[in-house]
Amino acid sequence: MNPPIDRAAPTSGPRVYIVTGAASGVGAATALKLARAGARLLLNFNRSADLAAAVLQACRAAGADAHLLQGDIADDAVCRALAREAVQRWGRIDGLVHSAGTTRFVALADLEGVSAQDFQQLFGVNTVAAFQLARAAAPHMGPGSAMVCVSSSSTLSGNGSSLPYVVSKAALNGLTLGLARALAPKVRVNAVLPGLIEGRWMRDGLGDETYQKVKSRYAEGALLERVATPEDIAAAIAWLLDPACLMTGQLMVVDGGFGLGKPPAATGGR
Repeated sequence: MNPPIDRAAPTSGPRVYIVTGAASGVGAATALKLARAGARLLLNFNRSADLAAAVLQACRAAGADAHLLQGDIADDAVCRALAREAVQRWGRIDGLVHSAGTTRFVALADLEGVSAQDFQQLFGVNTVAAFQLARAAAPHMGPGSAMVCVSSSSTLSGNGSSLPYVVSKAALNGLTLGLARALAPKVRVNAVLPGLIEGRWMRDGLGDETYQKVKSRYAEGALLERVATPEDIAAAIAWLLDPACLMTGQLMVVDGGFGLGKPPAATGGR
């Protein structure tokens, strides 16, 4: 009979993490938070080389052993290269953060505005890449390791930047649950479901004027009366990566209470 697995078994030396989408937003904030905790980091980006280089410099300034690997993680070869690079450098992988994501901003009612190709492209980055990363990394992940997928609270409302985006992130939620079963008890797998996040991604997609209006309405409707920052989401990810976290197969909503909504104002009547 095999001895029970210690799910929080310590590993020697700093923990080793792969972070995708690390050039900006949640990925960049997560990389810097992990760097400040002394992690070893392999940071993936696809197009934003200048931004990625700045994140790398910040992580190294924080004392981390950090490196970049460029590539589109919709390509399985890139996912396998990430796992191989981490193992060659440090001998293991303690965690994955799938923060890379893409969308097209198309009104939900504009059914003619999206195509099968849009679905395929978004699924490739938002969903299939998470599976490919897990498959490539899992053989090198030991007890106490974890994977965190960055999904979206739009999967709970059906209201997002486009139908392909909502559906691809909903599929990511399902993948999270399936991977949690498949990789247990050695690897924990969870997802963070942010609401609106401050930053360049939404501003560029909506335009500054619309972005400011949406941001204001969101904050007004959230119980905590503010919009999340990338750093807020990074804090949730860091907790889910911690070996002390006894959570797997969970979809953690981080939306400031927007999904609950504020109660109607009291009128004094019965």
